[in-house]
Amino acid sequence: MVRAIMIQGTGSNVGKSVLVAGLARAYTRRGLRVAPFKPQNMSNNAAVTENGGEIGRAQALQARAAMRPTHTDMNPILLKPETDTGAQIIVQGQRAGTMKAGDYRKDKSKLLGAALESFDRLCSDADLVLIEGAGSPAETNLRKGDIANMGFACAADVPVVLVGDIHRGGVIAQIVGTQAVLEAGDLKMIRGFAVNRFKGDVSLFDEGRDDIAARTGWPCLGVVPWFHDAWKLPAEDMMDIRSHSGGSCKVVVPQLERMANFDDLDPLSAEPGVTVEIIPAGRPLPGDADLVLLPGSKSTIGDLTYFRAQGWDIDLYAHVRRGGHVLGLCGGYQMLGKTIADPDGVDGRPGTVEGLGLLDVTTTMAGEKQVTLRTARTVPENEPVTGYEIHMGRTEGPDCDRAWLEIENRPEGAANQTGRIRGSYLHGIFSSDTFRARYLEQLGATSDLAYEDGVEETLDALADHLERHMDLDRLLDLAQPPKRH
Repeated sequence: MVRAIMIQGTGSNVGKSVLVAGLARAYTRRGLRVAPFKPQNMSNNAAVTENGGEIGRAQALQARAAMRPTHTDMNPILLKPETDTGAQIIVQGQRAGTMKAGDYRKDKSKLLGAALESFDRLCSDADLVLIEGAGSPAETNLRKGDIANMGFACAADVPVVLVGDIHRGGVIAQIVGTQAVLEAGDLKMIRGFAVNRFKGDVSLFDEGRDDIAARTGWPCLGVVPWFHDAWKLPAEDMMDIRSHSGGSCKVVVPQLERMANFDDLDPLSAEPGVTVEIIPAGRPLPGDADLVLLPGSKSTIGDLTYFRAQGWDIDLYAHVRRGGHVLGLCGGYQMLGKTIADPDGVDGRPGTVEGLGLLDVTTTMAGEKQVTLRTARTVPENEPVTGYEIHMGRTEGPDCDRAWLEIENRPEGAANQTGRIRGSYLHGIFSSDTFRARYLEQLGATSDLAYEDGVEETLDALADHLERHMDLDRLLDLAQPPKRH
């Protein structure tokens, strides 16, 4: 019979996603059929599932850890912020429209049915469902209509383990304070707590651990030391992306306000010979870059305005004059063209804006949204490349005649006459080792890295880490059969 347990956090970014990934791998290695689940997520770094929809990238990583195909049921409600006050709503993998934050708060309880429906389907083919909460259950102003934390736990009748982050400080107050503000019905769902991201000698926190247990009455399931290789796993949240020092080959990435699908950076960051530098607002693009990579964007026209507001367009033109390479992916590709037309206002206000003009192409924001896993080949080398498309818009023009990829006998991408400026809609291309090595060779770097093997090794190391520092037997005993709908 299937069992389930929910990992909730005392706040955002306490390490829930990585913990669930490690637990998924650990219990899968024990012979259980494990499925990850997150009822509601907010991220512009989406993954394309094998059944042709979108989920948060953390759930895709957790599915990989569980050694099972990705499915839209693993993250039935995905919010993709487009502005400070609104987001695109993805329901069971498909775009369901755009909603203002205030309207979503009023209507989100209506989405609980979709979340429970997806949860039930996952339960039908699993021994253990590991559920990840979002944010914190202590946000009492969000409790009414909640579907992300205690609202879902109560509806599905699944026990909860509360995780605090000691690295940010105040972990005793985090956990004890959460207990203090929760309603009685929600408190009944919590079966224990864990402390994450401890640096140093874990035994130094024995008194703190015991104090939390005494004040709350909850057992401690572990104090988890800092997992130093977590950076090797694909990041979901923009808060998690960071510069990574490596070799002399420098890849510079402007941090766009609505940056999306930045998993393109993960394989580059893993390269010992490559330094990936994320440039925040207010700083110029460094003059010693070998490659400027323009990432994907959830709001291409808005991020192009943001790009210019930082003066990055001037820095980019100087980089090109020095003979530097430029690669635009998805939204970044659209920005590199001459114009972006949005007649129907799918990306904001209707109209046409000037692009950066570095590729002789034009983009029209129209047509159905493409959400598809792809297998491609490079032109002319004919090397295999895997990736995915997740975009709206059509790009065409003379530089498309120099397409450097081919997808199912269809040319993809564009390049200028020198070949140093390129664009493509295909995300995830740097995960293909042969392609990445050849591309880096043009920048003067060598690569012999097997990236995907490295991710698998890191997931196994994470599972080992949790086996040592958490009571996984007790955690499994706490899981219970959920209420099915």
